[in-house]
Amino acid sequence: MSGLTSKSAHMLSLREARRLWMRAQRLDTFEPFGDGPEATRRAIEHLGYLQIDTINVIERCHHHILFTRIPGYRREHLHRAQTLDKSVFEYWTHALAYVPTRDLPFFIPEMRRHRREPDRRFASVTRDDVRIVIRRIRSTGPVTIRDIDDDVLVEKTHPWASRKPSKRALQMAFFAGDLTINERVGMLKSYELMERHFAWEVRPRPASEREVLGYRLDRALRAQGLVSLDSICHLDAGRKPVVRAVIERRMREGRLIPVRIEGADHVEHWLEPDHLGDAGEVSSEAVHILSPFDPLVIQRKRLALLFGYEHRFEAYVPKERRVLGYFALPVLVGDEIVAALDLKTDRDRGRLLMQKWTWIRGRKSAQLKRQIEDALARFETFQVARSPS
Repeated sequence: MSGLTSKSAHMLSLREARRLWMRAQRLDTFEPFGDGPEATRRAIEHLGYLQIDTINVIERCHHHILFTRIPGYRREHLHRAQTLDKSVFEYWTHALAYVPTRDLPFFIPEMRRHRREPDRRFASVTRDDVRIVIRRIRSTGPVTIRDIDDDVLVEKTHPWASRKPSKRALQMAFFAGDLTINERVGMLKSYELMERHFAWEVRPRPASEREVLGYRLDRALRAQGLVSLDSICHLDAGRKPVVRAVIERRMREGRLIPVRIEGADHVEHWLEPDHLGDAGEVSSEAVHILSPFDPLVIQRKRLALLFGYEHRFEAYVPKERRVLGYFALPVLVGDEIVAALDLKTDRDRGRLLMQKWTWIRGRKSAQLKRQIEDALARFETFQVARSPS
């Protein structure tokens, strides 16, 4: 550690560090965000973002992550937040995600950068292509890619691409902040003019770079409890030097303190002094079947460091080389990951199928199995209960 960050570092045990993280993730208590549609808004505002993924072997991860923290969650609650209440919007964090609308000013600088310097995947898209789709939406209202039937089709450049050139024009306008996704039906996106969707008379003031850096640090502190440069700058390593400068300034102001984690003090961590006491007890009766894209799981090195569990996402691994299974879900019981379950939903028959059950570090017991099976029964009920996506 540097001289500044090692000074008076507070020592934490691994268990205390885990529990601080669980507390910040709201996985240490029942129904932490309440119930009903407003719970979805509160959860996303607290977590900072909710990753979206297209894989639907079981329920897609954005619904799964919310169900983990909102026992009464219903899929239409997310639809309402995005389309009716407009309290969340979609944009890129480390992946495509739902983000609180209150945070939109912190994303406008990135939108402006995309307008100035479009991603190279949009190299074939011209300004005229973008103007055409924007003009169409302004004239006729929101559109999906299925609504566009006058494209001259092209060959796909990769398996997930579209043969319709308009799709890239829509995406380019989305990243530039000209369009927003006003609704999803399943994974079909509807695009609308951003100003019209939010009924703006004046677009919000963009945050300054200093404000964006403060926001990124505050978001991580709120959702992670104790933070490292890797955890704040997940898949954004280029920002580490400037984020470190913000951390060091806050330390001088007494707003952050350095902590050392027993057995893991090779990684620098910090937390807000008022949250030192947040590492409370976690009931051994609490069982969470986690998505592989859950905020507690997605940062694999952090998960391994604090939980001693190395998760493997093997959907793209050849079958003969898989260890945990195609779409394994970690099982958190109390403050320990005790198993990984490879599940699949049989939607025609309305049931979950167990592909593989892997116990972690020999933790198998009859009591644990009963607890997990009870949680699986609740999870299955959620999986097969259909409502608008």
